[in-house]
Amino acid sequence: MSYAKLSREQLAARVAQDIPEGAYVNLGIGLPTLVANHLSPTKEVFLQSENGLLGMGPAPAKGSEDFDLINAGKQPVTLLPGGSYFHSADSFAMMRAGHLDIAVLGAFQVAANGDLANWHTGNPDDIPAVGGAMDLAVGAKQTWVMMELFTKEGACKLVEQCSYPITGVGCVSRVYTDHGVFDVTRDGFQLIEAVDGLSRETLTSMIGVLIR
Repeated sequence: MSYAKLSREQLAARVAQDIPEGAYVNLGIGLPTLVANHLSPTKEVFLQSENGLLGMGPAPAKGSEDFDLINAGKQPVTLLPGGSYFHSADSFAMMRAGHLDIAVLGAFQVAANGDLANWHTGNPDDIPAVGGAMDLAVGAKQTWVMMELFTKEGACKLVEQCSYPITGVGCVSRVYTDHGVFDVTRDGFQLIEAVDGLSRETLTSMIGVLIR
């Protein structure tokens, strides 16, 4: 069976497609930052960053970067008309008080019950990088995960139970991957769509966990 995985930019465009008009959204470090470049200029979406920004736009053109204006991943960003910047303590208060509609986060693993592991692999040589992940995972009204489905070693990141340290318990509602989109339900993962050319049966056998 022949199929083509989504590229990182295609995956970002797929996530952007589902963000509703008027939503307040945090884009996590890594892959999720690409989503900002694929939001339609005719759709009003308010992007927030935990380092103290609200109203972020797409990445600046090369040569136009202002390194005093960065996101949580230290990447230069733009600020849309009406956007603002403020103390990170205020930004975390927004996150913790439930003012964000959606947090789009990367992940090392997502469990069938919605548990999220995205800040540490448990390897003692790794540098812990929790940032605002725990606050976002439980503070946003919805937590979406955006990730490649398999590790470089071929291990699937959708699992029955996380083996890495947990970021948030039962917090993930949807997972966007380069192979397909999944909802997390009370009965486990539900396949919403697979990439062209990839059948449910083949995808299920590749993943190794039960897919509804």
